[in-house]
Amino acid sequence: MLCGVLEDVRVNDRLTIPAAELSWRFSRSGGPGGQGVNTTDSRVELSWDLAGSTVLPAHLKERAVARLSSRLVHGVLTITASEFRSQLRNREAAADRLAGLVASAIAPPPRARRPTRPSKGSVERRIADKKRRGETKRNRRSYPND
Repeated sequence: MLCGVLEDVRVNDRLTIPAAELSWRFSRSGGPGGQGVNTTDSRVELSWDLAGSTVLPAHLKERAVARLSSRLVHGVLTITASEFRSQLRNREAAADRLAGLVASAIAPPPRARRPTRPSKGSVERRIADKKRRGETKRNRRSYPND
């Protein structure tokens, strides 16, 4: 996904975060980089005001805010990327990470598990295996009186 500073971030088929709602910040990154490490602003911070966004419907916004509450500061979600030497690749990584986070945050909750009981045959097999294992251990004992 080639993502420039002024491009939208596509979350899924139906949802795209417009570039106007995204805020990019660049700074110097630690880590590998050779001579250019102290001169290039390759670290990327991508911020999106989730609480003030107009892209999400109300019910999805509530779900996303609830699921991402630990990552939000005043309703703003911030993603940092500094693993690559290139600013462009860090931009792409930040945009991909934002899309993944938002997609998982707005996903519908999983279906409730229906409790089930083990079958009669599986219970009998389990008990037979336990008895067989106990017999094997009993046969390993060195003293005859048990």
